[in-house]
Amino acid sequence: MTHPASLVLFDRVSKRFGDGPPVLSDISLVARPGEFISFIGPSGCGKSTMLRLIAGLTGVSGGSLSVDGGTPEQAGSELAFIFQEPTLLPWLQVADNVEVPQKLRGVPPAQRAASRSAALALVGLSGREAAYPRQLSGGQQMRVSIARALTLTPKILLLDEPFGALDEMTRERLQEELLAIRAQQAWTAFFVTHSVAEAVFLSSRIFVMSAQPGRLRAEIKVPLPYPRTAETRLSRDYQDLVVEVSQQLRAVKTAA
Repeated sequence: MTHPASLVLFDRVSKRFGDGPPVLSDISLVARPGEFISFIGPSGCGKSTMLRLIAGLTGVSGGSLSVDGGTPEQAGSELAFIFQEPTLLPWLQVADNVEVPQKLRGVPPAQRAASRSAALALVGLSGREAAYPRQLSGGQQMRVSIARALTLTPKILLLDEPFGALDEMTRERLQEELLAIRAQQAWTAFFVTHSVAEAVFLSSRIFVMSAQPGRLRAEIKVPLPYPRTAETRLSRDYQDLVVEVSQQLRAVKTAA
């Protein structure tokens, strides 16, 4: 199975942990540069495991997975991961929190400061460098987490329900900001969510997964033009796609 234009290639991948039952089975997927791919499905279907495989945090049990033409481990420097919780260090100011990944990579201080300032400007937090996490709202903390990932100038951004704990208004605003940043930085995104509306708003393709073991049960292309704004959510095409994905998700849950 060869796809020269692919950035991430799953070829009949399976995954199990130890002697446990398979978590993923027969996953085949080709992702090309610039796509925004979302995984949605019932709890326990292996959505987060998909991201962890791409990141090289765990290995496949069967089949093969390539990232940018090599192994996930080899592509590690081209990846950034944003988790459901901001995972900020409470004793560090915003500036230092954002610089942590670069510091771990040995980036010189002046270069760290420049990329930190650029990333904080992108997420609308210029001027908050001296704040501590406890002084920020949940949405602001998530912005810091996004800025931290962006300092790595990733080719691939992995996002595991990053907006799941936020209120609806904050969530929608951050979705719009995320797409605006993507338009500037052109990374490829893999996004895990439980929200159909969020998946439709953000994605170019959505994969609906079934559980036990996790499989890709449906692929829905989202032809809505970028940039997407608050008006996008009011369009008939958007609403029709939300209904279509919801029906696919309901079918998966009914069959379980």
